[in-house]
Amino acid sequence: MLRFLDAGESHGIGIVTIVEGMPYGVPVGASDIGGELARRRLGYGRGERMRLESDKAEILSGIRNGMTLGSPVAIRVMNAEYAKWKQTMSREKIPDVDALTMLRPGHADMAGALKYGTRDVRDILERASARETVGRVCAGSLAKRILTELEIAIGSHVVAIGGVGGSGHMPIPERKRIMAVDADPMRCLDEDVSRRMREEVDRTREEGDSLGGVFEVLAYGLPAGLGSHVHWDRRLDGRLAAAVMSIQAVKGVEIGGGFKLSSVRGSDAADIISHGEDEGFYHLSNRAGGIEGGITNGEVLVLRAAMKPIPTLAHPLDSIDLVSKERVKAAVERSDVCAVPAAAVIAESMVAFVLADALLEKTGGDNMEEVRSRFAAIIKEQMRF
Repeated sequence: MLRFLDAGESHGIGIVTIVEGMPYGVPVGASDIGGELARRRLGYGRGERMRLESDKAEILSGIRNGMTLGSPVAIRVMNAEYAKWKQTMSREKIPDVDALTMLRPGHADMAGALKYGTRDVRDILERASARETVGRVCAGSLAKRILTELEIAIGSHVVAIGGVGGSGHMPIPERKRIMAVDADPMRCLDEDVSRRMREEVDRTREEGDSLGGVFEVLAYGLPAGLGSHVHWDRRLDGRLAAAVMSIQAVKGVEIGGGFKLSSVRGSDAADIISHGEDEGFYHLSNRAGGIEGGITNGEVLVLRAAMKPIPTLAHPLDSIDLVSKERVKAAVERSDVCAVPAAAVIAESMVAFVLADALLEKTGGDNMEEVRSRFAAIIKEQMRF
């Protein structure tokens, strides 16, 4: 139902995103998109580029008078530093562009160069860069607008940075508390843990190194019945895991109890079902993280992801030159000490897009009024069941 494509390089002119499948009549403006892009730049430990990029969203099509038209929405975000890179990133053939051949461990450089047969690593790193996530956030901001119209909220928080913090297996935070977490520099719910995280970031910066961590994404207000059990590619947990795993530096995704459930007995892994006159069907716990059999079960969706440390370091690692095969120090592109808070925001966008897509599969509807009425009918029928 929903799909998006984005195009652009890290130091190119900008990022263009096209979203297809938005219903007619979703209220949205450049400020909604810009607000999400600003959140993408949050977090203690970000690099110099976050201070340089304004990430102003320009809507090119698909929205009129603050409402979607049902046609493809196109959004452009210009790169602030393009003027400095105009010759390096020239689309026309020019004679004296220096090839970048120093491979960076932990990046797509070597694998991409071998795949495409290029002897200039910049041909790979420009698109492999996390700058590409601007497009994801643009698309996710539109998906969030659909969900907001149905009182479904997506939020995230940072659970751990390096060795500071926990595993994330904690009571589900209240919706209001999650929505206010941006006020914390680390986007962490615990002030004392946040302080220790910042201290760890400062120590790591002084040592010229970087940090990864764990974040959690939550979705409140989902009905039962999104997704499907009938085919592998329609299972919602698989779709969500793929979407979040595709974010740069994310190396692990779990839903609900995740890996922890592998070490307990079945009697401690399942969620007991109950029923109430006012609540309908509900569970006494949420170890499944809101999804059973690839289908939402009406509980809060809980997804957790692990992000590795960014491999670009102030003190570059030993490596190999792609062409000469000589031992060299890895190339250094400007980078962050820690980008986990921002990765959590990007994951919100990916989760929102997958959920909005699944919701439109369930409701159908060419305009938002149809979607609202069908969504209300689904909720009413589930309560009556």
